[in-house]
Parts: sequence; structure tokens; C-alpha cells
Amino acid sequence: MIARVLRVGGKVALWFVALSVLWVVILRFVPTPFTFTMLGDLLSGGSVTKEWRPLNRIDPNMARAAIAGEDARFCSHHGFDFRAIAGAAYRNAEGGRIRGGSTISQQTAKNVFLFQGGGYLRKAFEAYFTVLIETIWGKRRIMEMYLNVAETGIGTYGVEAGALRYFHHSAAHLTPLEAGRIAAVLPLPKKRAAIDPSGFVRRHGNALARYVGVVQRNGLDSCLK
Repeated sequence: MIARVLRVGGKVALWFVALSVLWVVILRFVPTPFTFTMLGDLLSGGSVTKEWRPLNRIDPNMARAAIAGEDARFCSHHGFDFRAIAGAAYRNAEGGRIRGGSTISQQTAKNVFLFQGGGYLRKAFEAYFTVLIETIWGKRRIMEMYLNVAETGIGTYGVEAGALRYFHHSAAHLTPLEAGRIAAVLPLPKKRAAIDPSGFVRRHGNALARYVGVVQRNGLDSCLK
């Protein structure tokens, strides 16, 4: 009985690995048609606005703002920033606002292949897909996918849709301030807006706008060139 269970479990695991690798390979070349987060919005009666834009048609300020706000070591790590994870764990243990240590690669893996929530099991699958996309996609594709599937407002996905919603023009041309304010929305897109922001979003967006130049000068976006 145990041997049979192990055989069945082994076959299921092999099929999962094969199909997941194939899934990642396909999305290396084609835009993802939907995500589970988008599906959740539709099932709850909401709407989804999205428009795919290749990375070379997104203003470089946007990727720089995302790096400044979400993952300063994006170009130097291999999917996991253990320093950030340790720092987040320490700050959370001290109390106050909960902070995450997820990289852009991890967030992309979650946004594209998985669902929100789910606890440790989802985190395990997130780590698995993070390794796959780092290996198969590379940094440019990861950033391209991230900037196209990340939620930038309620029912709004990707920076192109976000730029049109907030600033009424394409993401092909974003000022550092515009890019910074979109990036400031990313951690809590259902509770923040980049247009006429106040409080934390305004302060954080303005700070990220200043850091855009720092990212450029220090070559923190070098893997995207």
C-alpha cells in the first residue's frame, strides 16, 4: 500500500514539474492572458483593465521606481534577497507595520502563477516558481512580466493601464514623479491611488521619484539593459 502511494505520488510530482516547466517556458515568449488575482476580481463581480506593453516600450523610470521601492538588489540576487528577508523579520518582531521581504522575482511568481494568501504552502510554491523564472526567463522578462501583471489599482493591472488611469497617457513616457507614485501604490493597490495622493502615498511616491536617479546612477537597473 505504501509503495503504491509513493509511486502515485512520484508520478503526480513528475507531471507537476513537467507541466509547470512547460508553463514557464511558454510564458517566456507570450504574455500571460490572465492571473488568478484577475480571475478573483471577475468572480467577485468586479472588472479587469489591463494592456500588455513590452519592456522596451515602458519608460525606464518605471522599472527604476519599482527597483527603488520594492527590490533594490533586484539585479544582484538570484530570486531571493536574504538580507531583506532577515531585516523584515527583525522589524516585524519589533512590532509596528508589517513589512515583507519579497523580491520582485517572488512577487512576479506569485502574481503570475499563484493566488493571494495561502500561507506557507503558497510560499513554498512561490519559491519553486521563483527559481524557475530566474532560470528560464532572466531579469528582463521578470521585470517585463511584473510591470504588466502587478495590480496598480482596483481592477487595474500593469503600469500601462495604471498610467492611463492616473495620468491619461501611456507608460511609454513617465516622469520620475509619475513612476514613483505608481510604484508607491504597488504594495497595497486596493487601498491606494497614484492620482491626488495624500499621506503615505504622497510622501513615499515623492521619495521614490528622487531614488529613480539614484538607481540609474548606481547602475542598479543594469540587468535590464
